[in-house]
Amino acid sequence: WNRGRIIVYPNGHIEHWLNGFKIVSYDRGTPIFYALVARSKYAQWKNFGMAPTGRILLQEHGTVVSFRSIKIKTL
Repeated sequence: WNRGRIIVYPNGHIEHWLNGFKIVSYDRGTPIFYALVARSKYAQWKNFGMAPTGRILLQEHGTVVSFRSIKIKTL
């Protein structure tokens, strides 16, 4: 099993970690963020990724995927 962690800071900065290594970080609401969403399969979703609260989205990319021990907490 891989171990993933997503950290969302109050200022909109987000980090994705996988097995202890930071894979990507970005800032919500920046021109680069909007450009990346515009090129994604979520481009037609108005304000995708900009809600201050809400549901999480777990996705796969065409292969079998399993999730276990999902924990969401405010730090």
